[in-house]
Amino acid sequence: MSYLLDTDICSHHLKRDYALAHRFNQSGGRLYLSTVSLAELHVWGYRRNSAKHRILIAELVGSLHVLAFDEACAEMFGRIKGSLSRRGIVIPPVDLMIAATARVHGLTLVTHNTADFARVPELEVEDWLAP
Repeated sequence: MSYLLDTDICSHHLKRDYALAHRFNQSGGRLYLSTVSLAELHVWGYRRNSAKHRILIAELVGSLHVLAFDEACAEMFGRIKGSLSRRGIVIPPVDLMIAATARVHGLTLVTHNTADFARVPELEVEDWLAP
């Protein structure tokens, strides 16, 4: 199985969560990151104005496959958001962009934010931080 990592999982990993590092090692070569999450990680690094944080992000990105939010992802985003909107369900757009990327590429999304992502139809979700 291959995995798309949500921003919160990457943030925990960058803070040196060693239990999470074990999961990363077990799944090596099958881990993906959306450019949407990458953008959020860059905000984290630049908000701290820390070269150390930017180096950590670069090291993480070097160990993952990065997937662009492309036209297929944009179409999937529209499909998911339209369906959820008809049912009155609101999920932050950034989360929907990440979910759309996972759906397009057939990846299981790894996140600690299972409440929002569990409401996205046909999205496989795992929480690697759950006890």
